[in-house]
Amino acid sequence: MCEAALEEVSVLSSIYCGEGEFQLIQQSAGDGPVVQIKTTVGEGRAAEVSLLFRLPPGYPSCPPDISVSSPGLSRGQCCSVRRKLLEQAAALPHEPMVHQLVAWLQSGEVIEEERGSEEEVKEGGGGEEDWTAVLLLDHIRSRRRYVRLLERWTQQLQLSGRLLLGRPILVLLRGSRVNVKEFWRLLKTVKVDVDASGRKCKERMMKILCETSLSSSSKHGPAGFIVTEYQSVSELTAAFQEINMTEVYQQILPSLTG
Repeated sequence: MCEAALEEVSVLSSIYCGEGEFQLIQQSAGDGPVVQIKTTVGEGRAAEVSLLFRLPPGYPSCPPDISVSSPGLSRGQCCSVRRKLLEQAAALPHEPMVHQLVAWLQSGEVIEEERGSEEEVKEGGGGEEDWTAVLLLDHIRSRRRYVRLLERWTQQLQLSGRLLLGRPILVLLRGSRVNVKEFWRLLKTVKVDVDASGRKCKERMMKILCETSLSSSSKHGPAGFIVTEYQSVSELTAAFQEINMTEVYQQILPSLTG
């Protein structure tokens, strides 16, 4: 882990020292630190925003990766804010920049732009596309850590989902398409498990069995993040029936039995 990133993490913890403002999510020599900063953006209709910064080994010569979530913004707005933050980061000099990015967002202009855009979409009758995906995991060694991260990401990305623990291990996700894809990216780039030697490792064997837009009957699927254990095929079938995803189950069944 580079010295600049270590120093910046220390500085950020001092600046954002209020309760719940700063959290060091991951500290890894190989992948760099991951920090979370929670802040309030704008005046009047202020929005609480949670920002996740991953500082890669080459940082600050290369910009951080960023995730954005907020209970006061839609999924599409969060993704748009993330894109603008990444664009701003790419335009800054190659020096520690996390505090500059947070301060830039706190000005409130970006949030107001997004809210204005949403009003235009509503007037035009537009909306966001609901999406569902089924992921196949090969194994989970550190169950507590793995489940904690999956639950955190679904909350940050405003997804709902279910982890089905048995053979096979499946993850069901529902939400906006861009946020589902962001979940995949996190799953492949953050160390979520441990290897046979007990060292933290990334998820390298995840497979996407299915991704599709939701039918009207499936929009009443899993709420929040739920962990379900099953022992048999009939119990797995019942789990999909319970969340109105029987059609999806039939679609992935050949991949599970082949």
